[in-house]
Amino acid sequence: MVNLVNLETVSKSYGVRPLLDGVSLGVSEGERIGVVGLNGGGKTTLLEILAGFAEPDDGRVSQSRDLRMAVVTQRTELDEDATVRNAVLDPHGFTAEHEWAADPRVRSVLGGLGMTRLGLDTPVKNFSGGERRRVALAAALVRDLDLLVLDEPTNHLDIEGVRWLADHLLERKCALVIVTHDRWFLDTVCNRTWEVVDGKVEQYEGGYADWIFARAERARIAQATEERRQNLARKELAWLQRGAKARTSKPRYRVEAAEALISDVPEPRDSVELLAFAKRRLGRTVLELEDVDLRIADRALLENVTWRIGPGDRIGLVGVNGSGKTTLLKLLAGEREPDAGKRVEGKTVRMAHLTQELHDLPGNWRVLEAIENVAKTVTLGKYELSASQLGERFGFGKGRQWTPVGDLSGGERRRLQLARLLMAEPNVLILDEPTNDLDIDTLQQLEDLLDTWPGTMIVVSHDRYLVERVCDSVHALFGDGKLTHLPGGIDEYLQRRHSLLAAESSVGKQATDAPESRGLSGAEEHAARKELSRFERQLDKLAKRESDLHEKLAEAATEPDRLAKLNAELQSLQQEKDDLETRWMELADQLG
Repeated sequence: MVNLVNLETVSKSYGVRPLLDGVSLGVSEGERIGVVGLNGGGKTTLLEILAGFAEPDDGRVSQSRDLRMAVVTQRTELDEDATVRNAVLDPHGFTAEHEWAADPRVRSVLGGLGMTRLGLDTPVKNFSGGERRRVALAAALVRDLDLLVLDEPTNHLDIEGVRWLADHLLERKCALVIVTHDRWFLDTVCNRTWEVVDGKVEQYEGGYADWIFARAERARIAQATEERRQNLARKELAWLQRGAKARTSKPRYRVEAAEALISDVPEPRDSVELLAFAKRRLGRTVLELEDVDLRIADRALLENVTWRIGPGDRIGLVGVNGSGKTTLLKLLAGEREPDAGKRVEGKTVRMAHLTQELHDLPGNWRVLEAIENVAKTVTLGKYELSASQLGERFGFGKGRQWTPVGDLSGGERRRLQLARLLMAEPNVLILDEPTNDLDIDTLQQLEDLLDTWPGTMIVVSHDRYLVERVCDSVHALFGDGKLTHLPGGIDEYLQRRHSLLAAESSVGKQATDAPESRGLSGAEEHAARKELSRFERQLDKLAKRESDLHEKLAEAATEPDRLAKLNAELQSLQQEKDDLETRWMELADQLG
């Protein structure tokens, strides 16, 4: 195979901290490499050096001649004056619609990443950070490439978007280097894994599952080696004391790697035992919705829905972005009232709701103090943990536990929020995107806790791996006013969404072929399209304000008063945006 990029004894440090130390590796033609490691461990730095965006302190980077490479990192910038068309299509010679419409790859990318919905002539300066990332990703994917380098490409994509991207990359023949925390995506797309750890890059064959097995085997061998070293003198002395006869034969050891690993793996979740324990803690009634209507503006999320959530139920809730999942969680948590019907909560329920917003804490508190402020110890299923031990499970080592809360990053604040929530020993957990900003090691710790957690749990997450591991059932919002149980899980959800989109496409084509069937006169249609354009301009402005607010929130991390004010403003803006999107969708439906 042709070697596309090569790193020879590359080192890179920031301040006194070495992120890469004497790293040598290469990317060959057709390889699909997933890059994993702790947050801040050097993954993005490795990608930027590999792509030529950053120079190493020592070592050498070489690329093959005429290498066609595209790079999309979290720092990728777009021209503020560009439209979607300028950013995605113009650089590649697609100046007329018939040119790109005839290219199956371009059509697939524009549809799969929602570029046509955003509007090809919409200025990118009005987009949110997530929308800009999708535009940059689309601009890379429409090209013919030898090597594609992506940093967290699944961020800002829902489950459908992640599935589409995985299928698209598998169809391509170019080499891939991808940093992602999405384990399902890693396992589906990648055939090699690089782990950035302690300045080195450990290389493994296969995707996520193969990497986990190889890493566990490496740890087992290291532990066995250390134990042998520590016991060598004692065993040798005992052997010598047994006399000459014993020296004629030595013990033989035969270790089968797979059997040794599997022998210590705990049993799968005992659902019967957990259900019995949950019933003792919760009784028969947990949460019930009876004949409930739930609306956002003029859009019905639920119509006359009855849903009974029992003790020990572990439910994953899925739906496209904007389908109302967060609003439904707020209803379940008692943070908003139904528009009709009633919500019933059991008397013994102790609820914890993890929202996507960060809660303010005194900036001078230490991390450990913030956790101990809730409780000193906690029992979570089979585990009894101190506040310090739980902090370690969420990535706060002994030293980091004395960091002031005001100095934490957004991702670290998210982990602290989750740790504090679990310290309260709730028996009902409502989790809205719990995997945001968590690296794979922290995700594994979280899943280990949730896997044997003896209570009721409702989870909204775009992380398919987490939903499939910790939930026993999946429900979906399809926009029809119902809550649909999916016995086939996420696979069934994706199949149903595919069928719905195909049906909508067929209806849209019929409407195009026969415009009179829409029931709108020419004047009415003209007025509706004009109103639709006005809504789109307003949404563009709101998206820009939302992006600005996120930047101000990051700047105000150490100013609690300003942070609270900005957070309230952001929530108000997001509600306004949701209402406007609902009106846009209704008008778009009228136009077919």
